[in-house]
Amino acid sequence: MKLTGLNAIVTGSNQGLGLEIATAFVREGASVAICARDESKLGPAAEALRAIAAPGVRVHAQRCDVSDPAEVSRLVEEAIRALGSIQILVNNAGVYGPKGPSEMVDFDEWKRALEINIHGVFLPSRAIIPHLKAQGRGKIINLSGGGATAPLPFLSAYAASKAAVVRLTETLAEELRSHAIDVNAVAPGALNTRLLDEVLDAGPETVGAGFYEKALKQKESGGASLEVAASLCVWLASGESDGITGKLISAPWDPWKELAARREQLAKSDIYTLRRIVPEDRGEKW
Repeated sequence: MKLTGLNAIVTGSNQGLGLEIATAFVREGASVAICARDESKLGPAAEALRAIAAPGVRVHAQRCDVSDPAEVSRLVEEAIRALGSIQILVNNAGVYGPKGPSEMVDFDEWKRALEINIHGVFLPSRAIIPHLKAQGRGKIINLSGGGATAPLPFLSAYAASKAAVVRLTETLAEELRSHAIDVNAVAPGALNTRLLDEVLDAGPETVGAGFYEKALKQKESGGASLEVAASLCVWLASGESDGITGKLISAPWDPWKELAARREQLAKSDIYTLRRIVPEDRGEKW
């Protein structure tokens, strides 16, 4: 198993992709601390994980709002106490936020989406970094997505926050490179989770006809695989990906299983990063 003897915190893990990641980690031998704001689903999720856990693999569950510094500090402290140490952090918690034209959405809802999506990556990372530095190793995995790489009209809070997650990922990767702490972002693909249902419930008048039609087709097709996205997180959490850092990797589209062989190339390249495109990049001389 790829994660035997390792311990992880996975945020937003009482359902959907977060629970799928925690499940994959447990199956690969890792003990996990799961958290979410909705405590009613947290207990059943923890019991499901314990049911598949091998002897010695522990599961700790704790309610946490990842945008609240005090709650995040308690989460990290309790997770370390319960599991003994932490080597892996997966920042999965996230929301779409308000939907509709930017000039019409509620600003408090817009701001709240950024608090969850970007503060909720920064605060757990900030809290666990001293612990990882003390161990001389670690893995931080941040969930990003399509909102980071292309405009998303009528979902401005989600788009802005997910782009911020990738730039924070790249920045932390450089800060922590000398400490053998790898920091990467994952684009899981278009998943059929509660977020898709939110788009469909909002309707084409709110999210735009094109995005709504795309969501309908995704619902019908089954969407991207939760299992593939979780498998990428396992790979990034494991020793197989050591030294690969500061990248945004797509679970369904990138050849991530082969990237270990290109470790040195990736370290010297801006492949899988967000960069400004200048005319010369497109064959123009302006």
